[in-house]
This record gives sequence, C-alpha cells and structure tokens, in this order.
Amino acid sequence: MENLTEAKLYAQLQELIARITDLDEKSMTQIQERLDSLTKPQGSLGQLEHFAKQLGGIQRTSRPNIQKKAVLLMAGDHGVVEEGVSAFPQEVTPQMAYNIMAGGAGINVLARQAKAEVFLTDVGVAFPLDGNINHQRVANGTQNMTKGPAMTRQEALQALMVGADIADEKIHAGYNLFATGELGIGNTTPSSAIVALLTDSSIEEVVGRGTGIDDAGLLKKRSAIEKAIEVNKPDKDDALDVLTKVGGLEIAAIAGSILQAAASRVPIVIDGFISTAGALIAAKLAPKSTAFMIPSHGSVEIGHRKALAALDLEPVLNLNMRLGEGTGAALTFYFVEAALHILEEMATFADAGVCEQL
Repeated sequence: MENLTEAKLYAQLQELIARITDLDEKSMTQIQERLDSLTKPQGSLGQLEHFAKQLGGIQRTSRPNIQKKAVLLMAGDHGVVEEGVSAFPQEVTPQMAYNIMAGGAGINVLARQAKAEVFLTDVGVAFPLDGNINHQRVANGTQNMTKGPAMTRQEALQALMVGADIADEKIHAGYNLFATGELGIGNTTPSSAIVALLTDSSIEEVVGRGTGIDDAGLLKKRSAIEKAIEVNKPDKDDALDVLTKVGGLEIAAIAGSILQAAASRVPIVIDGFISTAGALIAAKLAPKSTAFMIPSHGSVEIGHRKALAALDLEPVLNLNMRLGEGTGAALTFYFVEAALHILEEMATFADAGVCEQL
C-alpha cells in the first residue's frame, strides 16, 4: 500500500471508525415478527434466530442474503519466537503459506466444502514469499517484544489499513460474508498479551500451549509476556498502544478487516484465539463494530473464552479446535446460511394451517 505518514494513516483509521453505525432496528423487528410466525415455538432455534436478525440489521433489510463468502487470511511472523515460545520454528510460516496457496491446508478443505474462497495476504512474514500471494508486507515480522515495542505505531496503523483495504476490495468484488483467519508461528504469544491487557486478566488465565509446547515452553511463554508488558508498559486503555507494543502485524490486519466490514455493513465471522485478539482491538477502537461480528468456535486456548466474553459473544461450536487459519469460522458459515434458509423457506402457522399454540 502507499507509504503514508503516521498522521495520515491515523486520520484514515478515524474516518473508517466514524462510518460504523448501529444495526437497523426496523429490519430486525420485521425479522423477529417473521420468526415468531414460523411453525415452531418462539425462540426455539436459538442462535440461528439471532443470526437471522443480526444479518437483517447489518444489511438493513428484512430479506438478508449471502452472495459470496471469503476467508480473509492474514500472515505475519513474530520476533518473540526468539524466546522459545513456540513448538515450531519460524520457517514453518512460509511453508504453510505455500501449502495454503496450493490448496492443501485445513482451511482450504473446509472453505471448499462451505463454497467459500480463501485469500491469503502476507502482511509481515519474516521470509520473502514467491508466487500467487497478495504481498502487502509492512515489515519482515515484528520485533522481539521482550526487548521493546513489537512494531512502530506507523507499522501498526499501516497493518490495520492493509486489512481494511483487503476487505474493501473483496466487498467491491461482491463478497458479503467474511471469515477471519491467520497464519504465523508464535502468534498465540502476542494474542495472549493483548487478551490479558484488554480483559484485565492475569497471564496465567490467558496463556495456553499454542501449537503444543511442553511445561518448560509454557513457562518461557508466560515469562516472555510478563517481560514484554513490563518493558513496554502498554496503556490498556489505548488499543493502538497495546497493538503497537505487544501485538502482531496479522492481528492488526484482522482488526482492520473487521472495522472495514463493519463500516461497509458486512458480517464477519471471528475465528479462534488470534482472530479474537484482533476483534478485541477492533472493539476497543470502535465499540459499535462488535454488532457486526459473528462468533464461531470456542478454542482450546484457555484465554479464548475470556476474550469472547469481553466481546459479549457466545461460541457456536465446541469442537476442541486450535488450528486457526479460519477453520472454525469456515465451519460457522453453514450456520449463518442455515439461519437465512429458515427465514426464507420455513412455513408460517398460517401457511401450514398449524395451531399457533405450540
């Protein structure tokens, strides 16, 4: 993207946030009336009914629809891997990126099944990538956050706007349901730091084993996060400061894509722990953006439930997943579309000649 000054990037971010408004209550009321007229006890389809109303409120219509679905997968690396916080080396990030580009990753399989497309963007992978990938590299990964800020404020803003621009491009191409996704070795460490700070939780409450580190690795991970917070002293009331000091480039891009989706009135399904850390950043920057978020699954990562609770989101699925990539969000596409099929295809009491006293 164009190399803008920090001031111009911040102004763009504020303009984007200013475009985010409330859900349309009239459409939601109309959908509730329709749901209540269907051949079922009122409220008996639970979250499916909520999704139908939410999509109507987002799209400002009593007849919401899904045209094309996209998984916006952001890739970035993390300098904090120097501290031994991951079970895998950083070289795995580009290897997995090539696997995704070849269609062989878990997210490719689940996206194909859901008839969705995967768009991978290099926001900050440490190693140069070749091939058919969207190159929007802000930096070659973040810096080691135990020794200073993970990135500059300008880099954080640039990564936010990269995510926003990608979402905007896909919206103009006709996509109107998104899923967040991420790729990057070591990314549960900055995510844990973000969640600890923005939910006012202890390190022990939010730091999990990520890709499967052992007890010694878990202690290193907790120690690295504690040191990063001590060294950088992030202002937990300033999401941009938190993102800059202990965040990630791909986490920033996820937050930016959420903000753009909300500003453009497009629903976005939030994947697992890392994506929810990005969603927390977005929510702190623009509280109204949470209304455009759809939860997916409850990750095995211990901090994920705290992050979801802070967003007032309840997971749809509990499959003991911790892969990331957008896999849980891709599965949730089915439920979002199921809600609209119920709204459109289910008979009313009057249509079916059924007594309304169910």
